[in-house]
Amino acid sequence: MTDGSKLVTEIRTAFGKGAARKLRALGKVPAVLYGHGTEPQHLTLDAHDVFMLVRRSNAIFDLEIEGGSQLALVKDIQRNPVLQGAQAIEHLDLIIVQRGEKVVVDVPVHVEGESAPGTITNLELTSVSIEVEALHIPNNLVVSIEGLEEGAHILAGGIELPKGSTLLTDPEALVVGIMVPAAPQLEDEDAAPAEGDVVESGEASEETDESAE
Repeated sequence: MTDGSKLVTEIRTAFGKGAARKLRALGKVPAVLYGHGTEPQHLTLDAHDVFMLVRRSNAIFDLEIEGGSQLALVKDIQRNPVLQGAQAIEHLDLIIVQRGEKVVVDVPVHVEGESAPGTITNLELTSVSIEVEALHIPNNLVVSIEGLEEGAHILAGGIELPKGSTLLTDPEALVVGIMVPAAPQLEDEDAAPAEGDVVESGEASEETDESAE
C-alpha cells in the first residue's frame, strides 16, 4: 500500500562499493527494480523518504522514473547493523507490481488482548504467508487471545484474512498457544545427601574426629 506520494528516482550508472558509499554520503540509497520480464533498472532513491516508508512491512513504492510511474514492492532491504535510521539502509531490491495484481508476502502476526489470569502466551509464528492484492497488503494480521484458557491454541487457518486473499502457510500450523508456566522446583534443604554427594567440610571433620576416638 502506498501513501499516495511518489518517490522521485534517478537512473544509476555508477556501480561498485565505492560508488554506493558516495551515494549514501549524499543521502541516497541504491536500488534495483526488476520483474515482469523486464531488464533490471538500477535506481537511486532519497534515503529519508525510503526510511519513512519501510517502517511498515511489505511497503509499496510509487516510483517516478524518467517521467513515468511504476508501482514497486520492497522485496529485500540490506541494512548496516552498526548504523541507525536512514543511514542504516544500504540497498533495496524492488519488484514491479501492477494494480490489481496479487503478490505473495509474509505478514506479521499481531497479538491483542490478555489470556486468562495465570496463563502465558506463546507466539509460535511471528508471520504467515498469504497471497493478496498488491495495493491491499495489511500491516499485520490481528489475533485476539482475550480470555483464552490454558490449552487454547490458534492455528494459521483460524486467522482472519483480508477479503480476496489466500493463506499459503499450512492451515494447521500453530500460531499461538496458551499455557500455564511450570512451577519452579525448590530443593529440599532437609533431604539427606545421597551416596557420592559432596559433604560439607564441617561434617567431614566431625566424622574424622569420631573415627579417631
